Order: sequence, then structure tokens, then C-alpha cells
Amino acid sequence: MCGRYFLDTLPELLAEQFRTHKHPVYQVSYNIAPSNSVPVVRRHGADCEWANLSWGLVPSWSRDRVTAVRSINARAETAAQKPMFRGALKYRRCIVPASGYYEWQKHETGKTPFAIVPTEPVAFAFAGIWEHHVDASGLVLESVAILTCTPTEPLAAIHDRMPVMLDTNDYDIWLGGDSVSAQLLLKKVPGVSTRAFAVSNAVGNVRNNSPSLIEPA
Repeated sequence: MCGRYFLDTLPELLAEQFRTHKHPVYQVSYNIAPSNSVPVVRRHGADCEWANLSWGLVPSWSRDRVTAVRSINARAETAAQKPMFRGALKYRRCIVPASGYYEWQKHETGKTPFAIVPTEPVAFAFAGIWEHHVDASGLVLESVAILTCTPTEPLAAIHDRMPVMLDTNDYDIWLGGDSVSAQLLLKKVPGVSTRAFAVSNAVGNVRNNSPSLIEPA
């Protein structure tokens, strides 16, 4: 799964990578956690737009979003069959940019956190799905979940899941293509190259948020 990530890429570089007319507006964070507001790219008519959504998807049909189960991740293999995700997967897809993410490797004496970063391009493009929820008072919540899949080597040695990473030439299909073409990308082996290294256990505390979290341990 993907339960923590970080984003410190310059807004102008993100706008260039994701081919948007405007720069994203967000606060740099080295420890993004569930329920945080996160920037995503999504379709708006014929163009792409930036939006800040709550990480943890709440279905539009939830009666009470306060007590609703929020899903930060959705399994790529089963999302199309799950009532919680299938509508969003068909009609409301987005890209979640990340400078890198964290994963914990289990071993006999505990767990070691690793940072996984792209070597090319400047940021990961995680496949995401989003929802629009309106409560009884008319208050709107837009939320997002990140799709996950079986990891490629060598990431499989760290954890048994990883975020679905979109290749640059697949952005348009994911955001605006038909549902069948988009879902085929969930089975595609990504061409994104990665680098992984152990980091401090301090990342396990969401109150810690500084560049030191992404320094090799």
C-alpha cells in the first residue's frame, strides 16, 4: 500500500511535466498522511486542472462522511468491481504527483522505512480516482484514493504493494480516455525507473515534517 508520501517538486516543474496551463498551489510536505489536502491533476473540459483534494476517498453515496470509511488506496485488480470505487474509476480519474513515497520493510527485528523516488521524470504520477460528496447541509468534500498494484523488482523486496505509476505518454489516456483503455494501464508494467533507500524512523510520526526525513539513514 501507499500510506505516506512527500512532495517538494517545484510547481513550475510539475506544470511542465503534467502539461497544465497553471502551476499547482500547495504546501511542500515531507510527510503527507491520510486526510491531508493533496494536489491532483484532473480533466476539466478539454483541459487539465489542478485541484486540492482530501486523501481518503469518501463515496458520493455515503450518508455521513464523518463516520464513513475513507480509503486511501484502491487495489487495481478489483477496483472495477467494488461499489466504492467502480464509478470513480470509470468517470473520475486523476493523477496524484509525488516526489517520492515511503514504505516499510518488515524483518525479524521490526520494520525499516524506505523512501522510493523516481530517477526520471522529476515526479511520480500515481493513478488516482476521486469523488464528490455533498452532505445534508450542502457542504462539499472532494476526496481521492491512490490505486495500488503488485510491485516490480526491486521494490517487491520492500513491500508487496506499490502505487500504480503512470508513464508520461499515458497521462492523456488515464485522464480522458475511455474506461477500457484507462483500465488497461493498470496492468501495464511502468517504465518509470526508481531508487530506494532506508530513511529515519522519524517518518513514522506524522508530526515530523522536514527535509531530514528524506535523507538516507
